[in-house]
Amino acid sequence: MRTPYPFAGKVLPNFIGGSFVEGAARFPDLNPATGELLAEVSAADQATVGQAVAAARRALKGDWGRISQAERCRLLVRIAEGIEARFDDFVAAEVADTGKPLSHAKAVDIPRGAANFRSFAALAEARAMPSFQTRTADGRTAINYSIPRPLGVVAVISPWNLPLLLMSWKVAPALACGNAIVAKPSEETPSTATLLAEVIRDAGLPPGVFNLVHGMGAGSTGEWLVSHPDIDAITFTGESSTGSAIMRSAAAGVKPISFELGGKNPALVFADCDFEAAIAGTMRSVFSNCGQVCLCTERVYVERPLFERFATELAARAKVLEIGDPWSGAAMGPVISAQQRDKVLGYYRLAREEGATILCGGDAPSMSGELAGGFFVEPTVLTGLPETARCVQEEIFGPVCHIAPFDSEDEAVELANNSKYGLAAAIWTRDVGRAHRVAARIEAGIVWVNDWFLRDLRTPFGGVKLSGIGREGGEHSLNFYSEPTNICVSF
Repeated sequence: MRTPYPFAGKVLPNFIGGSFVEGAARFPDLNPATGELLAEVSAADQATVGQAVAAARRALKGDWGRISQAERCRLLVRIAEGIEARFDDFVAAEVADTGKPLSHAKAVDIPRGAANFRSFAALAEARAMPSFQTRTADGRTAINYSIPRPLGVVAVISPWNLPLLLMSWKVAPALACGNAIVAKPSEETPSTATLLAEVIRDAGLPPGVFNLVHGMGAGSTGEWLVSHPDIDAITFTGESSTGSAIMRSAAAGVKPISFELGGKNPALVFADCDFEAAIAGTMRSVFSNCGQVCLCTERVYVERPLFERFATELAARAKVLEIGDPWSGAAMGPVISAQQRDKVLGYYRLAREEGATILCGGDAPSMSGELAGGFFVEPTVLTGLPETARCVQEEIFGPVCHIAPFDSEDEAVELANNSKYGLAAAIWTRDVGRAHRVAARIEAGIVWVNDWFLRDLRTPFGGVKLSGIGREGGEHSLNFYSEPTNICVSF
């Protein structure tokens, strides 16, 4: 049953100092499955951004700065309960904004959003800081212990592909560590962030602890936020080029940054793999969420004895993926926007120009009815390109992969590492020794063996090279969102 979009006919406001407020202008939020208007969104101008930062600073100096760790964690659990209580609204908002299949939003996005708050509440409450006794050369004795202090006001900028999941991935540990937040969701997906603001208000957090501003990036809300002098730290997930721009802005204030950026992720399929598991896993890693996940596979390398069989089967399964209404049970919905559709189709054209063989897809599907105005592209499997081709080197962020053969373990590693990115990789083999050898040589922050997107929230998450700076997850998040202060007491 289709749940109504919760903001139909409404304006999505900013949330500042515990109240919802209008900005200076509005922009449209479109349904990517139909191209129709979902709602209008209130854009925060520079003055509104300043008000949000000031509200966060006041909160730090008020009750939030004096609250106990146990009470903070209790409030995080209440946020998780609030998300769960409004589960259907969150699902409807996420499906409407992103066009992703209903099953994905129900099984991944919204449950993980709630789980992030519960998980970081438990980790923060159990966290222990070191203490020890020391004796100096001249006989003096001291007790040293450390306390975690919040960074202050944290700017949280999250992307459009997994809106609630990735915003909560940052907001939950930042709050658990006692920070105040000014969050900006992508202008493409403002709805679940607005619902989250409602849940946080109702959970009883002090006004100003969580603030939400809507708007664009460069030359607009996002830029005004990261360049504000009273922002103490910045966490961002999105394109590498945007991360570079934010990094330049943060440099003037020497502000801590945590970036999870782009990827051109490889999968290495060895001839001794479990064929069915490797095919099914690669289908997931290439086409999940229409390929719009930073962890998705865009480069598939298959050991030569298996190459023809694997390529043929992957293309055959991709060809029959059902594309359609996200609410209908279709396996794949639209990409996020007309701009993203045109970008992906541009790469499909480029692949032809570069000499690719298109095993399946390569175009926009013909849609009918209300879906005729949606932003759909075909799942596509390419082969035959050299490693220097732009379609092999540049992140496309759509339902597409290039598949190529390799002849040795060393060649597989060299191919996997031949990228300016280094976020994730998948290895498919039954040889345990090979799995460990190859995984240790891959230049990436995350390597899966015989699986993909299997996540434990306590493990480090992040990339190398142009894929990011720093790690989040478990203690790694708590370490980023707080600073240890050592206290030395001589006696």
